Order: sequence, then structure tokens, then C-alpha cells
Amino acid sequence: MRLLTFITLLILGSNCGTAKKALNATILNGDWTPIKQEMGGKEFPPAVFEKQKLIIHDSSYTLIAESVDKGILKYSDHNMDIYGKEGVNSGKHFTAIYKFENKQLTICYNLMGNGYPESYETKGKPLYFLSVFKKN
Repeated sequence: MRLLTFITLLILGSNCGTAKKALNATILNGDWTPIKQEMGGKEFPPAVFEKQKLIIHDSSYTLIAESVDKGILKYSDHNMDIYGKEGVNSGKHFTAIYKFENKQLTICYNLMGNGYPESYETKGKPLYFLSVFKKN
């Protein structure tokens, strides 16, 4: 009986995780425009990112900047794995943390890809890139 209860809880728990991932993908779906960017603690002027756009559709992304990047997103809690498939980041893997608050999406990327950032702070971390987006 205990084994049956354990298996049932395990199945229900795994389904909750799947629903959470699907919810994350649904909330993040759409066209996003950056409203703030910084790297290594230094904020970029709006002219640097005013023509950029991030498009998220479930587990795929397109970033339109100086060139176009496309790839795959994988979510786990508030961690994000970004796999470049087309463009200048083709073949690269970046790790990031993200949050969705007050209708804004904040992503802090570790451009080294060797671990997830522990906070949304980039000061003193030259390969951490922070971008705050609003949905179009």
C-alpha cells in the first residue's frame, strides 16, 4: 500500500512540474522589447538596444538585434538553458535565471554558460548580462 501511495505522489508531483513548465512557456510566449540592459555592472544606453526584439514561442526563441539568433529554450524552475541553433550563437549554450514580475521579464545570463547566476546582479561579473523586457 505504501508503495502505491508513493508511486501516486510521484506521478502527481511530476505532472505538477510539467504544468509549471507549460505555464512558464505560456506566460513567456510573445514579443518582448528590452527596456534596460547591463553587463558587468554597467548599464547600456537605450540606443544600444532600442531596435532589439526577443520572440519566445514555447521552447524556441528568436532574438533580433544586429543580426538574428534562433534557438531552443529549456526551463527548470527559474533557470533557463539557451541553446543557439542559428546565427552568431549557433552551437553555444548559455545559462540564465529569469523572473516575470509586474508584467516585465528579467533575464540574467551567464555568457560563460558554466553555471546559473545566483542573483540578478552583474557588478563585478564581466560575463553576466542582464536584460529587462516588456511585452509588446
